[in-house]
Amino acid sequence: MELNGKTVIVMGAGKSGIAAAKLLLQVGAFPVIYDQNEKLDVAALRQQFTKEIAICAGTLEQEYEQAACLLVMSPGIPVDTDFVEGFRKRGIPVWGEIELAYRYAKGRLIAITGTNGKTTTTALTGKIMQDWYERSGREGKVYVAGNIGDPYTDIALLTKEGDTTVLEVSSFQLETIDAFHPEISAILNITPDHLNRHHTMENYAACKFAVTKNQTPEEVCVLNGEDAWLQGFVREGKCACRPVYFDSAKPVVGGYWQEGKEIFSSFAEKKRLMNIHEMKLLGTHNVENVMAAIAMADAAGVPMESILQSVRDFTAVEHRIEYTATVDGVDYYNDSKGTNPDAAIKAVQAMVKPTVLIGGGYDKQNTYDEWIESFGDKVRCLLLLGQTREKIEACAHQHGFLNTVLVESMEEAVSKAHELAEPGWAVLLSPACASWGMFQNYEERGRIFKELVRKL
Repeated sequence: MELNGKTVIVMGAGKSGIAAAKLLLQVGAFPVIYDQNEKLDVAALRQQFTKEIAICAGTLEQEYEQAACLLVMSPGIPVDTDFVEGFRKRGIPVWGEIELAYRYAKGRLIAITGTNGKTTTTALTGKIMQDWYERSGREGKVYVAGNIGDPYTDIALLTKEGDTTVLEVSSFQLETIDAFHPEISAILNITPDHLNRHHTMENYAACKFAVTKNQTPEEVCVLNGEDAWLQGFVREGKCACRPVYFDSAKPVVGGYWQEGKEIFSSFAEKKRLMNIHEMKLLGTHNVENVMAAIAMADAAGVPMESILQSVRDFTAVEHRIEYTATVDGVDYYNDSKGTNPDAAIKAVQAMVKPTVLIGGGYDKQNTYDEWIESFGDKVRCLLLLGQTREKIEACAHQHGFLNTVLVESMEEAVSKAHELAEPGWAVLLSPACASWGMFQNYEERGRIFKELVRKL
């Protein structure tokens, strides 16, 4: 679609909306930022731009709506509203930010989705690719973007042929793709999340599957061999590209698996790749993340020796079971990225000491039974804050876990954890919930937790 001189509505004035509007300005379009928040600070928003830009707060002016040839959605905004349907009924395309970026980006694209593990796997895959470029003297640049940091629209116009972009993509972003086409993709797992937005697991899974929508039979999608949704996806013939599996429980042919403390591959022949203790990451879920990254890099043509060296050098990403400090003999870990029960279960499983757990936050209509059941003898006390604290406490008590404490703030949670934890224990922030309502995002929640711990 030629956008030069055309009016494009950008819905949402957050990070991705601003990045999309900037790209549109650069390609000669006339973007109009529309945010439903009537109290939007329009003057502060204008300062983000070096060119004049139209901004509508609360209501979209009719002249802009009628002139629009495209609606670009920010990922946090539902796509099933009457407003969006009105554009579709008029035959106006509705794209997400990653679709817009893809139309202008160049080079190779690797896209990673899944309920959990996306950020670690994206960061590791990006490091493997970057290290390979540097070690081999390969011309070009590696970009790591998407949910992990810079929006895709921020870097799309910088990319050139010979570059590689490693992109973390969410179900929200994949709802609105059309031509978006990674050469290599990965779906790490599918467990309940964002059901307040997608309503059913079938809808949620379908959004994740969409990452393969335009891939060809010669291209690769890396899949978790233990995931029932992904097994069904392939079995029902919905995966048009070549599946490559990783598995933490059993050997796979044409893929990667963990056997004891070793990681193996099996293509032409079985090969031992590395011992998991060579990694600097904790937990079985991180072994899975590593295998997924190895599989993608291998499919991209990176020599295995270079891949494994990068894996050995890689350290945990911020906010994902991130060691913060040891205070009075107690280790503190920041897992603010654990925004759903499945991610929080993996964090609990990674702990090797008696643990005081901090949880709770925004209610995404998830259930917490399996999370509570994962505590075993490891979790000694559960501190709960946020919108879900009573709901989670009731669930914990139903399962016989009675040592719960309701707190009002992160400050109180950290103080209470410091009071309760004994030397040799651990304190883990792994909320099993989103951060909204108390914090801007999980990053802010994690940073505040770490600041409070360091003040101890």
